[in-house]
Amino acid sequence: MSIQAYQYDSKGIQSGILHIGVGNFHRAHQQFYTNELLKHEDQQHWGICGVCLLPSDEKIVTNLRSQDLDYTLTICGRDGKDEIYSIGSLTELIWGVEDPKAVINKIADPAIKIITLTITEGGYNLDKETNAFNLNDEKIKHDLDNPNSPTSVFGFVAEGLRKRKTDGSGSITILSCDNLQHNGNTAKRAFTTFIEAQDKELAEWVKTNVTFPNSMVDRITPATTPEDVIRLNEKSGTEDKAPVYCEDFTQWVIEDQFIAGRPAWEKVGVEFTQDVTAFENMKLSLLNASHTLLSYPSFLKGYRKVDEAMQDQDIIKLVRNFMDIDITPYVPAPENTDLEKYKQTLIERFSNHSVSDQVSRLCFDGISKFPVYILPNLTKMIGDDKDLIRIAFLFAAYRHYLKYKVDDKGHSYEVAEPWITENDEKLISSDDPIDFLQVSAFKSIDLSSSEKFTELYINFVKNIKNEGVTIVLQSL
Repeated sequence: MSIQAYQYDSKGIQSGILHIGVGNFHRAHQQFYTNELLKHEDQQHWGICGVCLLPSDEKIVTNLRSQDLDYTLTICGRDGKDEIYSIGSLTELIWGVEDPKAVINKIADPAIKIITLTITEGGYNLDKETNAFNLNDEKIKHDLDNPNSPTSVFGFVAEGLRKRKTDGSGSITILSCDNLQHNGNTAKRAFTTFIEAQDKELAEWVKTNVTFPNSMVDRITPATTPEDVIRLNEKSGTEDKAPVYCEDFTQWVIEDQFIAGRPAWEKVGVEFTQDVTAFENMKLSLLNASHTLLSYPSFLKGYRKVDEAMQDQDIIKLVRNFMDIDITPYVPAPENTDLEKYKQTLIERFSNHSVSDQVSRLCFDGISKFPVYILPNLTKMIGDDKDLIRIAFLFAAYRHYLKYKVDDKGHSYEVAEPWITENDEKLISSDDPIDFLQVSAFKSIDLSSSEKFTELYINFVKNIKNEGVTIVLQSL
């Protein structure tokens, strides 16, 4: 299959953006848009310098460096047809573990006008109950006390901004590209709280020299397994050590609040708006919440691929009723958006056999996902005395997934919950299902005080334990 080569000389591209968190989603989304933009000669100062901060990033750093930072992106169409792109917009790659000073110097580089972030929902270090930045985290305390040797994203950015201020390198925009409600506001709260605690003079500078636009990002991008690497390289005819694949749908909506200039991303399909709220509410409430809803029941039924789960009529019914009955009343359609068409497109996207996303990816880090995707609308539903049957079922399925670690087919599995606490573990292992409702993810809402919710939830807990998810799901 032919590869669409990038239409510019990569050696002539300058870095104008610094991106922290060079994972698969970033390489399929922000890099894709920027790669398309760089064919315009007047935009070739907007290359992306990638930054990785974790010890576990060594493999991706090594692999990308071994091929001059280029990689292939396979876009998998719902019609079964693929398109393969060569991506050349990653102009530099710095590994903070190896060279922390290089990260700080790059943040302070006057050519860098934007810092973009994909550090995951859990990466903003927010208290699950208060949503405030947690200054008592051990890494945060280390970085507050040792500004010259940071280890966290907050420490690195603060030290880089301090040098930027001292050097007179000018204003800069910090653009979150993570799946969070008001992600720019969240990033602002996290970074400014850290900086205020460390350096009040720098905090004053940030107030007038750094902007934090909100954005909404959307493109399903699975993790890449060793088998995927072989499959993708057979299609492309390359020996790419770091290929990425994703669905054919993509969307990026950004509030146009860039204090130091920005790429003309609108030339390649990015939407700029004054208020992204309606777009992010639609996406988080329908796509991300539906992903969470289907993940644990699907996994417990024995499914490991999302497209296979979406052939199950009970799963489809669960998702469709959740979107139509539970969530749509709380989702005003953004301008020029047909909500019914959007929901149907989601069903088609989840069912895309060419993407074949991993159910385990959707199950990952539920502790961080529930407060963002599920609880805001659940709070409204309880207040409005709505039907809670599907969400109560989800909570029971999530508890069963965390507690028993065996699916309906008798297969055992490992749970991946990086932000779970020791107290959470005790509450999960308790034989009283009400205790589970006190885990850190649910602290912003008193679920045990809702008699309607708890009655449904306790019945589902018992029935799933006795009969399995498969039988219980058929009754919904």
